[in-house]
Amino acid sequence: MKQKTLPYRVYTVPILILAAIGIAASAYLALSHYRNYTDIGYSSFCAISKSINCDTVSQSPWSILLGLPVALWGVLGYTIFFLLALPAQVDTKERRGLWDLLFLIALLFSLIDLFFGYITAVKIESYCIVCFLTYVVSFALLFLTWIIRRRFNSHSLLTGVQKGLGFLLHQKSILSMLVLLVLAFSALRLFIPTYWNYHYPQLSENITTGVTEEGHPWIGAEDPKLVINEFTDYQCFQCSKAHFFLRLLVDKYPEKIRLVHYHYPMDEKFNTVLVKEPFHTGSGMLALLTIAAARQDKFWEANDALYAVIQHGITSFNIKKFAEKLHIDADQLKKDMHSASALKQVESDIRTGLKNNIIGTPSFIVDGKVYIGRLPDKILDIINKE
Repeated sequence: MKQKTLPYRVYTVPILILAAIGIAASAYLALSHYRNYTDIGYSSFCAISKSINCDTVSQSPWSILLGLPVALWGVLGYTIFFLLALPAQVDTKERRGLWDLLFLIALLFSLIDLFFGYITAVKIESYCIVCFLTYVVSFALLFLTWIIRRRFNSHSLLTGVQKGLGFLLHQKSILSMLVLLVLAFSALRLFIPTYWNYHYPQLSENITTGVTEEGHPWIGAEDPKLVINEFTDYQCFQCSKAHFFLRLLVDKYPEKIRLVHYHYPMDEKFNTVLVKEPFHTGSGMLALLTIAAARQDKFWEANDALYAVIQHGITSFNIKKFAEKLHIDADQLKKDMHSASALKQVESDIRTGLKNNIIGTPSFIVDGKVYIGRLPDKILDIINKE
């Protein structure tokens, strides 16, 4: 008995719906990526834990591909798929070749998703729920286009692709939309700012730096209206983001704000009370490196340079080249970095943080009150009212 085939549109309409879901999910990821880098207080709905966290994926250097966020490439890909699937909704012989073309595109999407799935599991070690949704969409598109080919196409894949391309070449409206879409996307590559790269303000004679009586480096006002004590970790993305925005504030209000630095590495080898398993391993050594640089009057240069290095996913680097970049003595840097006094300074900062019940980074102390994660707007409003 011949198997009954469901109506053509039962197979094709879900493909449009899936492609639209892919566009929406990718657009959300693109917006989330942007806000991760530009909004100091932003946290996505799927920042649930260390292992399930869309923000961790957005903050990874793997979130950028060929100079643009991966999510924007997703928007482009699913939009092209949607536009090609539209004319295929009408069942004619000359249009059926589009399904062979769409099958190959869905196969490409699925292979790309397998690659990024591997990256999130092995390299980033954190999963993104919305990314996983796009993976489901891609594999569903692959399955449905395969089903349509089996049910409605009798020609080979190569023949179908040739027919599909031949049909498109005679559809000026579709070709025009595709060309405009690709041109618009290419323009993004030229004009979109690289907001994911933080460029710290250059230290100048207008910005005062110094050291507190307790030995903590500070930058900003000599007679400040507001003193912000920051507790940070050099392998913490949120610390990098918060520090970037605070440095911009100091640059804008050099006579009003003083930013005081405390080392608080969430490194299991240094912060043993809070951290019981490997986490931000090496951040303690980076803290020692900046303490050593401070002894050659280059703390803030080293601080900003380290955040820039770690931001790009580099967790090891050549100390000699680092010293050359800062124009300081590399041998002295290594010696001071491994000195007992440098270690005592990190341990002292950690004890200060523990006494103030600081359980994560970034954290801030303003007028004796602790703020974990971010500073409330009311604190920053003090500056504007002065």
